[in-house]
Parts: sequence; structure tokens; C-alpha cells
Amino acid sequence: MQALRYLAQFAIYAGFAALLAALASGPTYTHFPADEALVKLAFAHGGKPRGECRRLSHEELMKLAPNMRKPEVCPRERWPVEVELEVNGKLVYRATLPPSGLSGDGPSRAYERIALPAGRHDIALRLRDSGREEGFDYSHQQTVELAPRHSLLVDFRAGSGGFIVR
Repeated sequence: MQALRYLAQFAIYAGFAALLAALASGPTYTHFPADEALVKLAFAHGGKPRGECRRLSHEELMKLAPNMRKPEVCPRERWPVEVELEVNGKLVYRATLPPSGLSGDGPSRAYERIALPAGRHDIALRLRDSGREEGFDYSHQQTVELAPRHSLLVDFRAGSGGFIVR
């Protein structure tokens, strides 16, 4: 009886160990296909303010508390940021990104992952942050060579001249 109990216990442990060994070696998981590359468009940028700053008159300044007396009043709300990514003449991403924050005064944020076949690609990037109806405030064109499983980052910094591709 005791031997039968040990034999059953050994069979259960052996079955559990075999199941763990099978799951440890398979199924295989491919994080990203071997023949593709990845373009990551990631940035945070605040659009231009929706209105012009206004100078306060002397009477208006005197009505304010002393610690609130600024000579100019500027609107907080910002324009949404419109961004486009074109690859080899084909539009692959277009978005209108609203400003963040309760008052609509924070930066607009973008994070997009686009899988492309490895090889040479012509990319065109455009961004509008001023509320104008036509045209773009920033544009960038570049030919990139993407290696298999390579990741290309596209960032935006207005102070550095616009788009940064690395």
C-alpha cells in the first residue's frame, strides 16, 4: 500500500515536470517579424495659443490684486496639433491631437508604432500647430535605410528646428 502511494506520487510529479519542460521550450513567441522594421512616432508638443496676448489698461490693472498685476493677459487654450507621416508617397498616419490639460493648455501627445518592410524608404513628416487651414508649419523629408528588426524613432522638438529622425 505504501509503495503504491509513492509510485502514484512519483507519476504525478513526473507528469508535472514533463508539462513544465514542454511549456518551457514551446510554443515559440516571435516579438516582431524578422523581415520587418519599426517606425515609432513619439512626441509631446504644445500647439500655439488660440489667441493673441492683450495689454491691460491702467484702470484694468488697478482693479486687480497687486500680486495679479501683469501687463499682458494671454489665452491659455492651445491649438490641436495635426501630424502626418507619409512613407514612399503613401499616407500611413494622420492624426489631430488635442491639447492635454483641463484648460486645453497642455502639450498634445503622439505615440504610434508603424511596421514597415526592411529596406530603403522615403519618409515625409508634416506638422501643423498654429490652427491655419492649409499648409503645415513644419515639414521634413528623408530617405532612411531600415534593417530587419530595426527601430527608427521620430521625435519633434520645435526649438531644434522640427522633426528629429534617429
